[in-house]
Amino acid sequence: MKGTTKVKRRRLSEDGLRMVAARFRILADPMRLRILQLLEGGEESVSAIAVEVESTQPNVSKHLKIMQEAGMLARRQEGNTVYYSIADTQIFALCDLVCSNLQEHSAKKVNLFSSAK
Repeated sequence: MKGTTKVKRRRLSEDGLRMVAARFRILADPMRLRILQLLEGGEESVSAIAVEVESTQPNVSKHLKIMQEAGMLARRQEGNTVYYSIADTQIFALCDLVCSNLQEHSAKKVNLFSSAK
């Protein structure tokens, strides 16, 4: 392609590639994305999250634990109630980048199909 320049990036090690793949696997689940979207508004209890995402508390707890272990979420307990919040706000920058790209790609497809009449 004319006018494009290649950006030289450092190559990731095998361990680095595995870590990146693991991060993307965590974000590849719609339920986890729903939970992140909800927590963008602030800290919530596990029971409140379960109600908002229309799932069971055990299922939500499983997803919360995975995201907390990955460093995406922070957890705090007050009595018998466990609260989660966003620990890594950079996750939203990544989501915004993907969403913008999908929106642009979808718009191009729509234009392509609508002009083929």
